[in-house]
This record gives sequence, C-alpha cells and structure tokens, in this order.
Amino acid sequence: MSSVLPGRTPVMPERMKGAMLTPQGIAIQELPVPRPGATELLVKVRASSLNRADLFLADGRAHGGHGGAGTPLGLEWSGDVVAIGAEVSDFKVGDRVMCTGIGGLSEYAVADWRRSFAFPQRKIGYEAAACLPVSLRTTHVAIATTGQLQKGESVLVLGASSGVGLMSLQVAKLLGAGLVIGTSTKADRRAKLGEFGADIAINSSDADWAEQVLQHTQGRGIDLLIDFLAGPLINDSMRAVRVGGRIVNVGRMAGESGAFDFDLHSMRRIQYLGTTFRTRTADEVHAIQQQVQADLWPALEAGRLGVPIDAALPMERVKEAFDLMRANGHFGKIVVTQQ
Repeated sequence: MSSVLPGRTPVMPERMKGAMLTPQGIAIQELPVPRPGATELLVKVRASSLNRADLFLADGRAHGGHGGAGTPLGLEWSGDVVAIGAEVSDFKVGDRVMCTGIGGLSEYAVADWRRSFAFPQRKIGYEAAACLPVSLRTTHVAIATTGQLQKGESVLVLGASSGVGLMSLQVAKLLGAGLVIGTSTKADRRAKLGEFGADIAINSSDADWAEQVLQHTQGRGIDLLIDFLAGPLINDSMRAVRVGGRIVNVGRMAGESGAFDFDLHSMRRIQYLGTTFRTRTADEVHAIQQQVQADLWPALEAGRLGVPIDAALPMERVKEAFDLMRANGHFGKIVVTQQ
C-alpha cells in the first residue's frame, strides 16, 4: 500500500506478513494486522533497523515485557501513519514517522505516539529514519541527562562503532565536549571514527588501553565514559576515568557481569550510573523526546547527525539480517526494508 494523503483513512487489509520468533527460530508468518489502541499509531512499515536487543528476543530471552516463542520481532522502524487512536492529537494519517515498540519487522506495526518522532523537515529516506529513534534518545539520556556533560569535558565512548556508539560521538561533540575518544577492536572501524567526531581512536582489546587514555589526558583520566561493553572491561574503565568522574553504562556487549574492584571505585570516587528505556513509562519517554527535539533537532535538520547503514536487506532475508548482526562485522546499522 502506498502512502495516503493527510486526513485520508485507507482501507486496512486483515492480514499481513511479519517476522515472529517460533520454537524453530525466526520465521515470516501471516498475521492479523494490528489495530491501534487509544494512544497508538498504526504504521505502514517501510524500514526497520536492528539493535542488540533484537538478538535477545531472537534468542528467546526477555527484553522488557516481551520475549519467548510467539514474540513479534522488530523494535525500531519508520513508515507512514495509516490510522490513529482516539487519544492521539499530535499525529495524523499520512504523517511519516519513526517509532519504537514491538513488531516492527512486519508490514504494519503499532506504536504509542509518545514513543514516535515525526520525520525531520530535511528530506531523509525511510531507511535512514529507521536508524534514528533509539540512537537519538539513548545518546541524549546517556550524555546530557544521566552523564551531565559539561562543555569542555572529555568523553570516552567504549564500543563506538555500533549505531548508538557512532551517534554518541556526534552528540558528545554537538553538546560541547572537548576531547572525544572512541574505541573499537577492529582497525578498519577505528579508522572511520574520526568521521563521526572522535579525536582519538583506541583499541579496547589492547591490554594497556586504559593507560593510553591516561596518556591522552595528561594522566588525569576521562571526565565521562559512555560504556557499551561492560563485563570484563569495568575495572580498566574505572582506571581510565578521572577521580570524581562518571561512567554511564548503556550496554553490555562484552558481558553482563564481571569482577568489580570496589576499592578502585571508592578511591577514584567514580559515579557509576545505569540507563535503560525498558523501565520507563510512555510519558517518561515522551519527556525525553521533547528534550531530544530541543537539543538535537536543529543539528538533525541541518544534516549534522546521522548513522551509517552497513547493510539493507529485503524482508524475505530477515534471518540473514539477524545473522549479520550476530556476526558483529558491521559498522553502523543493519536495516530490513519493505516493498
């Protein structure tokens, strides 16, 4: 179905194709087209982007209130609004939107309007838009709100070659960071980090990577570390942060647990902070989105913020897209497109 004119309500099909987790793995199935609740948008999906959390769902693990066989897949997507709930006033039929929720790897998906952004005025495609909601919200919360970045402070993004990591480099610079360091274990990825705001790129698999950070900060340490890795790197992360500095844990790509040196934590007086959207209400997410639009939208409109797309695959190759995500050979985002 093509985009509809604003205010025009299209005739909805009863069935659609969507990616589901089954006992045998990921499968494209015929499903009923969802109907929007009072605060929801029904969106004709044009593109969906994968995040690490999608692998959790594909593995049968829980992500927020979802998980296990029978779970519709897809947490982030873009498309056209084709129907709205009774309590929605900020969007109309025909709007182009970028959303988060569940079931975005389908021909149609519903999203709460408070978890949805309208496209920026600058013309961007559906694929690019599908990569933005999670990265914009997550980086703003991690850097500006939880991390409390002050202008001129130094920032280290640990695990910077993911989509959200690359956005973190850009947002740190945009919000006034001084020195920005990004890490990646792959030389080809480190070579590209400068294009996204990194002044220095470091290999976090080097045994002395924390010492390298200290050398680049004249022995002082980094002011704010945005951590996408965690696990066994936590103690080196604390060694790389200045006395009285902050670590914001966003992801746990290197592991969900690890030895923690409590004495080091205490001696360096580090604030170790966590952030997630899984425990936030729709109203809380909406408040964050308003801050994002106030602080980041002018740069987005000007083309100064964006995430590279490493691969874009059609819906019938969705399992291949998940395999690419799991292989961790991509730089930026993996996108699944719809006709």
